[in-house]
Amino acid sequence: MDNSSVPGQQRVGLSAWFSLLFAMVFFSGLLGGKNWYGVFDFTTLNGAFGKVVSGVNPAGESLDVAKSAFRGNGGYGAMDGFLFAFGLIPAVMFALGMINVLEHYGALRAARKLLTPLLRPLMGVPGATGLALIGSLQSTDVGASLTRVLADEGQITEKEKTVFTMFQFSAGAMITNFFSSGAVLFTLIAVDGSQAVPSSIGMCVAVIFIMKIVGANMMRLILNVTERKAKTEVQHG
Repeated sequence: MDNSSVPGQQRVGLSAWFSLLFAMVFFSGLLGGKNWYGVFDFTTLNGAFGKVVSGVNPAGESLDVAKSAFRGNGGYGAMDGFLFAFGLIPAVMFALGMINVLEHYGALRAARKLLTPLLRPLMGVPGATGLALIGSLQSTDVGASLTRVLADEGQITEKEKTVFTMFQFSAGAMITNFFSSGAVLFTLIAVDGSQAVPSSIGMCVAVIFIMKIVGANMMRLILNVTERKAKTEVQHG
């Protein structure tokens, strides 16, 4: 039997390693922004919906024009939920399309070979989840959609999916949310002229990432205890 025909034993060539490197950079958010290299960033290429006028208020001799996304303001219930889900479609379709292209060139095989020795003891998940892990740091939609694909293709078990979902659920889209909202705290100055937050951005990012791993392992522990208890009940039943 030719081992190269087995998905988990296919040869990982130079194109696979290059595809993995490109995927890591593309989904990491490192190249985000309005510079020319933004064309290699997922969020930049994914773009955003335009704004529509939601209200006009007089402001002295001028008019104050309020704008909102296509969802508008004040929506609720199933109808607003439908529009929210509709807004996720472009990001999910784009992410899955990119992953299919990268998978064709061997990115998932390279991720499995490179990251399994790290992720298996760290969180009990295979290296194939590497791209979903990287994507989830920038976008919750990307992480969720890629995890669903891995589960549907049988590359992760139900237990692994639950543990990995816990990793993503804690501090979802860590990089995007932290640098868009939390980073402003490091610009605050106390009354005495010192920094109001006595820490660095790197330290905070490290703590968040470490606690995501801790949360995943807590879920892993709970599942192990539950499985052991279920087996004991079956044996004594």
